[in-house]
Amino acid sequence: MPRFPEYRPRRMRRTAALRALMQETRLDPAQLIWPLFVRPGSGVREPVGSMPGVFQTSVDECVKDAERAQALGVGGVILFGIPSHKDATGSSAWDDDGPVQQAVRALKAANTRLLVITDVCMCEYTDHGHCGLLHDGEVDNDASLELLAREALSHARAGADIVAPSDMMDGRVRAIREALDGEGFDHTPILSYAAKYASGYYGPFREAAESTPKSGDRRGYQMDAPNSDEAMREVWLDIDEGADLVMVKPAGPYLDIIRRVKTETGYPTGAYQVSGEFAMIKAAAERGWIDGERVMMESLMGIRRAGADFILTYFAIEAAQALG
Repeated sequence: MPRFPEYRPRRMRRTAALRALMQETRLDPAQLIWPLFVRPGSGVREPVGSMPGVFQTSVDECVKDAERAQALGVGGVILFGIPSHKDATGSSAWDDDGPVQQAVRALKAANTRLLVITDVCMCEYTDHGHCGLLHDGEVDNDASLELLAREALSHARAGADIVAPSDMMDGRVRAIREALDGEGFDHTPILSYAAKYASGYYGPFREAAESTPKSGDRRGYQMDAPNSDEAMREVWLDIDEGADLVMVKPAGPYLDIIRRVKTETGYPTGAYQVSGEFAMIKAAAERGWIDGERVMMESLMGIRRAGADFILTYFAIEAAQALG
């Protein structure tokens, strides 16, 4: 290493032009994926109280949001459905006329160039709020796989570009891959929520998706926060089962996991900057405790610097605007 005074690092930080020249990590709107919550109806735009600027919308309003995202260069959207009917099996999840399926078809009909990703999980659709079938109060892993595959197939039939299982059932990537391939959707990629932690950062999302468990929690199938090696086992399992892209969730508290996944696998790696991360920045900014835009961009840049190739974030529109 060179030494002071011959080497002065501050020389290259003195002006904005010099700092831009030296910038090692870049963030582009095309690397951002915007989560959208879709529900039945027309002209619906219901605000989510804990997430300023986030709404539950009907399909027609969802298309308007997607067109806005496209105009700003955002890379894609991921759709979460709020059905009109919930039951023990989550049967609305594979309803071809469900809100997600309708939204996918509407987005394709509107000729948007955005990637349309669909979240594949049962928690929004079950009356108990868990991510699979319950048996004696616990989620039945193997019995849930067929239902997740049916949901993914329904999304693929509607025209989804990517299906993204978030349930954390063992074996679900293989079950979905086999179901897709068996119905002629071998071209449809799978984005696996491969390392999804049982996190306290999900609270606002559960309001937005109306998916709070009626009893218990999800620690029996989502990952334990202290574990890193286990995350790598989960990721490698999903890759072996056919995942095309893998993701870490949440993002900010798990930057080390993002780095390990990207470095050790070399696979396309995403990160989900979750609702709690978004809500905390928003709340602090509203109170004047932080510069909201600056912290937003810093948080996203940190996720990119850790190794994420793309980021699911509720800041997608604001960040794209800030990037100009």
